[in-house]
Formats: sequence, C-alpha cells, structure tokens
Amino acid sequence: MPIFAGDAEISAIEDKLNEEFKWLKAEAEADVVWSASKYEQKTSEAPSLVSIIRSDDIKKFGYRTLADILQRVSGTYITYNRNYNFIGVRGFGQPGDLNTRVLLMTDGHRINDDVFQQALIGTDFPIDVDLIDRVEVTRGPGSCLYGTNAFFSVINVITKKGHQINGSQVSAEVGTSDTYKSRVTFGKSFSHGLEILLSASVYDSRGDDRLYYSEFDDPSSNKGIAENRDDDKYCHLFLKTSWNDFTLSAVYGSRDKDVPTASFWTVFDEPFNTVDNRGYAELKYDHRFDEMLNISSRIYYDRYVYKGYYPYSAETEDGESYIYMNRDDDTSEWVGGDIMLTRKMFGNSSFTFGAEFQYNTRQDMLNYDENPYQLLSDDTRRSSNWAVYFHDETRIFGSLTLNAGIRYDRYESFGGIFNPRLSLIHKPFENTTLKLIYGTAFRAPNFYELSVNESWQKKDYDIPNPDPEKISTYEIIAEQSFGEFIKGFVSGFYYKIDGLISQVPYEDDWILENADHIEAKGIELELQGKWKNGFAASLNYTLQQVEDTHTHETLPNSPEHLVKGNLTIPLIPEKLFGSFEGQYMSRRNIATEEETSITAKEHFVANLTVSGMNFIKGLECSASIYNLFDEHYGDPADENHIQKMIEREGRSFRFKITYSF
Repeated sequence: MPIFAGDAEISAIEDKLNEEFKWLKAEAEADVVWSASKYEQKTSEAPSLVSIIRSDDIKKFGYRTLADILQRVSGTYITYNRNYNFIGVRGFGQPGDLNTRVLLMTDGHRINDDVFQQALIGTDFPIDVDLIDRVEVTRGPGSCLYGTNAFFSVINVITKKGHQINGSQVSAEVGTSDTYKSRVTFGKSFSHGLEILLSASVYDSRGDDRLYYSEFDDPSSNKGIAENRDDDKYCHLFLKTSWNDFTLSAVYGSRDKDVPTASFWTVFDEPFNTVDNRGYAELKYDHRFDEMLNISSRIYYDRYVYKGYYPYSAETEDGESYIYMNRDDDTSEWVGGDIMLTRKMFGNSSFTFGAEFQYNTRQDMLNYDENPYQLLSDDTRRSSNWAVYFHDETRIFGSLTLNAGIRYDRYESFGGIFNPRLSLIHKPFENTTLKLIYGTAFRAPNFYELSVNESWQKKDYDIPNPDPEKISTYEIIAEQSFGEFIKGFVSGFYYKIDGLISQVPYEDDWILENADHIEAKGIELELQGKWKNGFAASLNYTLQQVEDTHTHETLPNSPEHLVKGNLTIPLIPEKLFGSFEGQYMSRRNIATEEETSITAKEHFVANLTVSGMNFIKGLECSASIYNLFDEHYGDPADENHIQKMIEREGRSFRFKITYSF
C-alpha cells in the first residue's frame, strides 16, 4: 500500500536536508585556504600550517577587533601600549615594532603601509569585524609569494559578499568606559551577476578615565594619574561590488587615539593623540577559462596618513616654562598592479606565474614645532619596486606532493633579492598528513628607517643604509583527523634571523644597523572539535625559546609558554550559545639597561560571551565579559616609554544587538 507524505512532512524533510547541506557546506568551506598558495586548496594540502577563524566564531566569542581574533591563534600573542596593538609570533614580539614582520591583507590586498610598513590590527584596522567572513593565518615565511613583510606569517582577512547580508542590517553596541558603536550595512545579489555590499561604522570610547603610572608620581605631574586621556574614536566606510569576473573594492578607515602614557618623552597628562587614516580602491579581474587555466589581475590606489600631536615643555628666556606642540605629518600614496596565471599541466601539476609592480608616488615625512613654528625635518621622495614569482605544485605519486616556489624582488633602495620555499606533503593514511617545509623571507628597510640614516648622510657622515632582514625557517607538521568531528596538529619549528635592524648608539644619538641575530625553536600543538549541534571546543599549547645569538639571552616580550582554550555550548539548540575562552601566557623579560632583571608576570585571562539568535526573526544579540576574573597584568613597553610596563585593561563588558531586514 503506497504511503504519501503530507505538505508538513515534506517541509520538515526539506528543512532537515537544508540544515544538513548547510552543515556540510560550512565544514567544506572551513577546510579551504587561499593565502598559502594564492589559490584555493584544502588546508591539509597547503604548504604551511594554517588556522582559520570564521564569522561564526567572531560572533559567538564577541571579538571586537582583529587583534581579539588573532589572539585566539596558537603561537600568536597580542600586546598593547594604549595606542597600538602588536603581534607576537612564535616567540618574537619586539615591543613597538609596528607589526612590520607580519603581512596583513584584506581579500589579498596588502594593508601594511608604505612609510612604516605597519599592520593595523586594533581599532585602527579599517574594516568592521562584522564584515569579516573568515581570517586565514598562514604561518611561516611567505616572501616566495608576497615579498616583504611576509616574515613570520601571512594574515588574510576575507570579507563578506552582498548575498551573505541579503538585505539591510543595523547594529549597535554599548560597553564599559562609555563605549558606543553603530553600524549600517546593505548587501544584495542581483540578476545578471551584480552583487554589492555597502557599510558604514562609527565608534567612540572614553577609555579608562584614570590611569596611574608610578614613574610620573609627582605633584607636578598630577601624581602620576592620567585623567581622561584614553579616548578612542574611528569611522569606517566599506564598498565591495562585483559583476561577473570584475570586483571593485573601496575601503576607508580613520582612527583618532588619545595616548595616556606620555611616550616619546612628552609632557604627562597633557593632550597627546595620534591619527591613522588608511584607505584604498582596487579593481580586480578574475577569470577561469576552464578547469585547466585561470588568470587574475588587479590595479589599485592606496593612501595612508599619520598625524601625531606631541606636547613638550620648554622655557622662555625669562625662565618661564610653557608647553608647545610638536607635529608629525606623514603621507604616503602608491599605485600598482599585478597579474597571475595558474595552469594545471600533465594532470598532476599546478603551475603559477605572477608579476607585480608598485610605484610609490608620494612618501612624505614632515615634523615641525608649533608656536613658535620651527621646521625640524621634511623628507619627500618617490620610489618603485617590482617582482616576479613562480610556484609549482606537483603530485609525485598518489600520496606525495612537492611544492616549490621562488620569488625575485627588486627595490631601488638596495637592489634585488631571491626567496624560495620548498615543501613535501605526504598522506600515508586518509586522515593523516605529514609536511616538511623550508623557506626564506625578507623584510625591506622601510621609509622611516632609511630616513634616519640618510639624515646623517646629509651631514657627511659615512653611514650606510641598513640591508633587508632575512629569515630561514624549517618546520615539520603532522595533521590528524579523528573521525568526522575532531582534528589536530603538532608542529615543530626552527628559524634563524640574520641582520635584524636595530637602534645602535652613534655620537650623541643613534642610527639603524643590521646588528642583531636571532635563533628560535619551538613546538605547537592543537586539538579541536566541532559537532552538528553547535558544541565546539579547542585547546592549543605553544612552547618556544627565542634568543639573541650574541648574548644568548631570551628576547624581551618573548613568553616561553602559551596555552589557549575555547568552548562553545548550545544552551538552547540553534538559539542560545555560551562561549568561554581562556588564555595563559608565561612571564616575559622586559628590556632594561639596569642590572636588575625585570619581568612581566605570567597571567591568565578569561572571556565569556552569551549570544542569542532566531528568537525573533532577524534579531541577534550578545553579552560579553572580557577579563572575567579581573586579572591585573601588563605588557613590556618599548624604548620610547619611561615606563617599563604598560598595564592592560581590567574587567569590561559589552552588549550588542543586530537586526537584519
């Protein structure tokens, strides 16, 4: 006797199939990376160790900035000096180095600027985290594909597309220290291949209204208390539109940060702020002719402006003291383009050839005093660089793959440099992957570093410009899946840095030389699981030892141990989730000229977020507590601070609501 299902039963079956398909699709996308080889491939086939953080994780753990997201990654740690966030990777995190040894990209577009080579990852990152689809963190040297800055890792932030919004969104946040943020977004996919995403965000935070620094504890310096000197404001504009093979992107972000620490020997508890404006426009063409051939190219225009307002004290001829403002006004603009051809050959080989060119149309650094006006430095220049690279992936036989690549970069400042990468990937079993990797990378001296030494050269001093920093890395990786829901990896690494650019005393001042050499070794382990009901957990541990080969001393701000754990529990399936993360960092040395050893103490920071969705159609909300146990700790300061350590934030709260329609 035939049995016929009713409409309700059919609908239930369809919903179940859709959910199953959604799960399978999400898991398939989670296992694909682009930045390791400049084309999509499974993470197990990538010639590097890769971590991917998806928008679902960003939402459930209440991550507010890119720095929050990166803090989750094994082997990575974030420090903060009340102005900028800094990335430490595998034990190397020199205080105040502006993230010049990490390459940061959005949708494959370089974010590191053309004056300081700085990677902006805090509130100065020019894209709202709500627009991030996923973040790919590819460890190891990447100069064989990307050139300078791809020293320790390549971070590629992949933004959402219009169809993922599918309408309009409004979002509002409120948090501790009078922190407010709002966002308006529109995204849609239209007929004939047209898709658009447009978004605007504004943020305003008073920050900590009373910060105490014992180094300034004097009646003339407000007893070491910086009052209302921690404000932070930004605005973001984002456009991404595509039509068939063309994608047009435009990004603009402006951040204004008050600095309470009186760095650069400024007057304590006086108005001191920095402004970072970062923007770009890019037109990309990406066309797949067939399964064998793909071509992509892009042209772009970038702009970065840094403004610094520094209060200093002086005395008149009559001996009366007054405060004057010193100004930094640095502007850089650059244009460029690239083309890349990927072709499959002989059935078991994938060949990639690429070429890039960049012309720096404006590189200006201006410094002067106001009232009375005095010009201190005015450095302007133009420059260019270009590169070609080759990469090949060949399956030698069924379970063994060889990846080989090399890139040649040419700079006006120092000439040419080659950087190779070689890896063997072996799959002895279906769920097991072994990787053996060797590669080199470089960091070109930036405009600021060149200008320091060239200022001495103008005074007829025989001082050469620094050469590029170089790193050689060896790594062995074992990746293992345990059934459908659990996977993990173990990675052992060794790297050696030659010619680290460092400040060296000269006359009564200083210059920059390739003075330091670094050697490091370590191991990373991680185990993570994710189940269909929304339950997810991960645990990772990093052991690292990094030392100066001349002094055999551990580097400043280099923790030996990092432990991180994350847990998401579906309190009400598909509607309410609780997410907890804990992060432990062992003690770190602090750079000091004193004989007494000073360290930043070990600490454990926990965060808790409860997020809800689907209770009301289109409405999502979350509540987060950061530094749940109010841990008191600090980060080592750089040489531009009187303080040896900068205290981090205590317990804070945030409530967020998003409505889609």
